[in-house]
Amino acid sequence: MTSKAIRSWGDFLNPDVTRPRLIAASVFIAGFEALKESIVGRIRSFFWTGFDESGDKLDPKYESDVLSRNKSPVYASLEWLKERGAVDDQDLAAFGRVKTCRNTLAHELLSALGSEGLPPDFEERLKEMLEMLKKIEVWWIANVEIPTDPDLDGAENNEDGITTGPVVVLQLLVEIALGEPERSYVYYQEFCRRTNSGN
Repeated sequence: MTSKAIRSWGDFLNPDVTRPRLIAASVFIAGFEALKESIVGRIRSFFWTGFDESGDKLDPKYESDVLSRNKSPVYASLEWLKERGAVDDQDLAAFGRVKTCRNTLAHELLSALGSEGLPPDFEERLKEMLEMLKKIEVWWIANVEIPTDPDLDGAENNEDGITTGPVVVLQLLVEIALGEPERSYVYYQEFCRRTNSGN
């Protein structure tokens, strides 16, 4: 057995190496799905008009204004968002890098758990993914939800103060699953304290 093979099997069989890599890959893949949902799902909901016995009904403009831009609903949606100033060319490039990292983790997971390890740009791509998710989510709240919701009429539209569910959940997931051990328990301990639950 070559030294590379020995090192690879040693990493793979060592729970202290494999477990954190597997958790990190899982968090990244889940985060990417949340980002895709933010990109595609919010626009699709915007064009949603109801449902009937066959399922959801969408305004025909969804096809002509969004999906006609690209065969991929994700890239078509990104182009729609770019046209409205929600994202720019730098964001599109960042999305490409994030997607490449996600594909490496999803399709070459066993290599990541063995000798290859996580992609060397893993942390950078994770940061880009979180930033892009936040940018899109905040844009929707500030530019679509607040201006079109009569219940929010007169609400202060301070983008710096906007926090959204998907962003909070992903940030918590990153801190709990990938953060320092002491810090990762803070939220759980506070939850138990407030609810008188836990051990």
